[in-house]
Amino acid sequence: MPTSPLMRATGLALALTVFAGCTPSPVELRLVTPRLGVDQKIAQQLVRAFDNNPRVRLRLVPRSNDSMSSLDLLQAGAGELALVSNGEAFRDDIDTVMPLYPTVLHIAYRSDLQPVDSSELLMGTTIFAGPPGSPSRVMLQETASHLGISVDALHLVQTLTPRPDIVVLFAPVSPGLMDDFRDYRLFSIGTVDELGRGSAAESIGFLQPKFQPIVLPKNTYAEVLLEPIVTIAVDKLLVARSDVPATVVYDLILEVLRLKPALSATQPGLFHKLSGDFDAGNSTFVIHPGAQAYIDRDAPTAYERYSGVAEVAVTLLVSLFSGTYAAVRIYRIRRKNRIDTFYERAIAIRKAAGSNEEQTVRLKAIDEIRALQENAFDHLVDEKLAPDESFRIFITLCNDIIADLRG
Repeated sequence: MPTSPLMRATGLALALTVFAGCTPSPVELRLVTPRLGVDQKIAQQLVRAFDNNPRVRLRLVPRSNDSMSSLDLLQAGAGELALVSNGEAFRDDIDTVMPLYPTVLHIAYRSDLQPVDSSELLMGTTIFAGPPGSPSRVMLQETASHLGISVDALHLVQTLTPRPDIVVLFAPVSPGLMDDFRDYRLFSIGTVDELGRGSAAESIGFLQPKFQPIVLPKNTYAEVLLEPIVTIAVDKLLVARSDVPATVVYDLILEVLRLKPALSATQPGLFHKLSGDFDAGNSTFVIHPGAQAYIDRDAPTAYERYSGVAEVAVTLLVSLFSGTYAAVRIYRIRRKNRIDTFYERAIAIRKAAGSNEEQTVRLKAIDEIRALQENAFDHLVDEKLAPDESFRIFITLCNDIIADLRG
């Protein structure tokens, strides 16, 4: 029965509706807004990159309590994801998804100051390092402790007015980061020439492997960085609550790496090293099962790992079996060749004495047959002959020859 165009259009619309209803909707994950403005811009860019993503969507949620850290908010259920420093304290219900970009310790001092070393820089000066518990303050306290400076001796202030002597920022390298501090200079933890010779920055990294020395080239920040300096870098991690499904985290990592060109478009200095082959062993937190599954995606299975060994073992076993079988066969052939020699000797004695009627010749032949039997039994005892049907036939043959010779 022919169908009208209206019926075909209606059927097509119905099929598309059914198909759309069967297509799974993307999973939405809430990302806690970071505390620092620089990290907030990066988080906004990350969320925008996931717009219209068919697998995963990100939504930036505001901070309900600015006195709480991102990890506290994550544990309180404010979101599923957060951007945190790898230097944070361990929490058993937070898992690492992947490292995103390095954050760098910026210690800026007023240009009219001329500090010779870290002690002169931090002792007796006013220092702004963010609110208590912020990554900048925690990083400053960690660094001061490793440099032998008492944390209690630091004069920390809460605001930038009046302008403090020292400003500490723990943030990713960004072109506009130091625009408000053009009258400051960045302090170097040691010199570039000391790197590789047990410098102060390397001692921090030695005691805390998550903190690694890094060199900021000159003119990275106009007017603020006139010479290269040595400072400390720590990875910024994308973390998730432990109860986020492993399949969701796996898809999230896939999409982040797929969107790397979009992320690098505005922040090429941050995301150019973004890779799926990240080191999970240097993380503060436990690796999320979904992230571990992604890391092990190309790892051979147990069958693939041991299949080569199994093939070699089977080959050796087959070779050993074949060699053993061949050796046994050769051994049996040699035994058969020996019994054949006894057969030939017995038949020769019978032929030689069978046509002779003299009694002495026949008695001598009987003695030779018996001696041949004794020799065969000696070979049997020494396992040079096999106690098989051939040996029994030989003994019967000898007995028959003796009986004939006597008759």
